[in-house]
Amino acid sequence: MSDSKTDVAIGIDVGTGSARAGVFTLDGAMLAQAVRPIRQWWPRADFIQQSSTDIWAAVGDSVHAARAEAGRNLRVRGIGFDATCSLVVLDRGGAPLSVDPAGAAEQDVILWADHRAHGQAERINAGDHAVLRYVGGRISLEMQTPKLLWLKQNLPEIWRKAAHFFDLPDYLTWRATGAPSRSLCSTVCKWTYLSHENRWDETYFRAIGLGDLADENFARIGTAILPMGAPAGPGLSVEAAAAFGLDAGIPVGTSAIDAHAGGLGVIGAALDGTPPDDAAFARRLALIGGTSSCHMAVSRTPNFAPGVWGPYFSAMVPDFWLNEGGQSATGALIDHIVTGHAAYPALAERAQVQGITIYQLLNGILDDMAVRAPLPALLTEGLHVFPDFHGNRSPHADATLRGMVSGLSLSATPEDCARLYLATIQAIAYGTRHIIETMNANGYAIDTIFATGGGTKNPVFLREHADATGCRVALPTEPEAVLLGAAILGAVAGKAYSDIRAAMAAMSRAGQVIAPNQAAAGYHARKYAVFQRMHADQLAYRTLMAGY
Repeated sequence: MSDSKTDVAIGIDVGTGSARAGVFTLDGAMLAQAVRPIRQWWPRADFIQQSSTDIWAAVGDSVHAARAEAGRNLRVRGIGFDATCSLVVLDRGGAPLSVDPAGAAEQDVILWADHRAHGQAERINAGDHAVLRYVGGRISLEMQTPKLLWLKQNLPEIWRKAAHFFDLPDYLTWRATGAPSRSLCSTVCKWTYLSHENRWDETYFRAIGLGDLADENFARIGTAILPMGAPAGPGLSVEAAAAFGLDAGIPVGTSAIDAHAGGLGVIGAALDGTPPDDAAFARRLALIGGTSSCHMAVSRTPNFAPGVWGPYFSAMVPDFWLNEGGQSATGALIDHIVTGHAAYPALAERAQVQGITIYQLLNGILDDMAVRAPLPALLTEGLHVFPDFHGNRSPHADATLRGMVSGLSLSATPEDCARLYLATIQAIAYGTRHIIETMNANGYAIDTIFATGGGTKNPVFLREHADATGCRVALPTEPEAVLLGAAILGAVAGKAYSDIRAAMAAMSRAGQVIAPNQAAAGYHARKYAVFQRMHADQLAYRTLMAGY
């Protein structure tokens, strides 16, 4: 019997609601995965908090379980992490500091989707700061400097005690290795680090009221900024190894934001048998769906697109500039629309009896309704949704926008729920179309969407995105592309590949390609015009109500 072991990399992904671990071969095949839930607290409107202790425990459990399921005859070459861009606050000893206004213990994480820093973001955006040019012209309240300013102004004692402000992906590598290094990915995309100049902008921090960070030479937010996949510290610590059920010393790759890991898992895949060259990259969009959605595109030269984050240098694909569009609520919006409908309890019971998900049931209802329709999309001809229930991330960059629905009746049947579900998916697709149009007007030529995560496993979501945008949609052969992207970082750290582009080429590949239905183009053009008009109407309503 052979004693040879299979070389693998482990990818660890911390999303909004769970921690996952996947074990991958070095050609990108997933051998096993495990998932564990993580908690959230909502102490008041727009406040969403988590616990880094709870998150780390879930990470350890998921890695231990995935490694056990994968089998024993494996050699772990490296470990990679990705996570949401949430803010973690720790004291000098690494203990959690509460970010809760009432001081709730262990709640030391401000979730990415937390909107408490609206006022701070507005004040920052009122200034003429050079760094804003690299975030689409406006800082988002989901980014870290507005949240840091909120913390300083509202919890000054916590601010004084804090010794470490980590982006969640960097917190994970710190817990795994003990090294306080930061990722170029997170610091550039969420903290205003200027990677093309290898520096923090001291003038910006002083101007917005965070000058004490500059006085400390940015020690609390990061002085060692490393490229993704570079070894973070000396490897897996003894303590972390025990929690994971692995050997100490395994290389740990510098982390990525979860969406960016998904981008690594799909955007470099060969399509039509050909790996992408520089020109091909400019025609690709990585769509990473989940609670929210991110839209990632890269180019050799910087493209400045109003309302689209970036350009960020080397923040995803090394030596390429990244632009990042996004929608603050996609999976969360679809869940909200469906679970809040009067027909939901009966539909949920039907789905449980049939052993399928609520969305599979709704898709079947839509299929039945569309039997006599020229196109399934026409079921929403008189029903329109504006999807910015949690504000607009791109390209309006307006967190104050809210959702709208036009065309409701007194009926609340299962068919009505299915129709509203479809109209919501279409609205999300029009948001993607708007982001692509903005990118294409500013240097890109996007005609292909590489989709992964969340709703991208839903055939209705995929069909409507292809038809609404006019782009073909390519799916990865490995559907867990975010986990794969994290594993790519581990493989690079473990020197299984020379760099990220080589690892992407070897470990990711495209599978099914969905072409847009040209017969649906005219219908979606009209619906898209309604989508744009609904935004204009909402602004008009505000003007009418001004002063009251």
